Amino acid sequence: MTPFQFTSIARRLIGVLTVSVVAALPVTASAAEAARSVKLQVNGMVCAFCAQGIEKRLKALPAAGPIFIDLRNKVVAIEQRPGQTLDAERVANEVRESGYEVVATEAVAATVAQIRTETRAANPGR
Repeated sequence: MTPFQFTSIARRLIGVLTVSVVAALPVTASAAEAARSVKLQVNGMVCAFCAQGIEKRLKALPAAGPIFIDLRNKVVAIEQRPGQTLDAERVANEVRESGYEVVATEAVAATVAQIRTETRAANPGR
């Protein structure tokens, strides 16, 4: 596989992987109810294989919806399914158990699509 092919595949995977992991500690009841996604800042992700491993673990969560992973900005975001509730600490633990360092967790009202757009707008060099 050439470096170009690898980069192309990695970019496609990153575009597909939409994990928004966010959890503020402590989270109030009203904030938890308004939270739609969890957004994490994660150290140690360096390649598409890293993103795949995290995505696989997060997809196994019962409340898991769309996932976004941005290797460049170290962002993992996961949106809850309608009618479901994501446990931010459980999401963070899944990422930790995958072998990565979670440095920040935040529960947010934004969708994964909104998080993806905001992340890309903040870093237009892609």
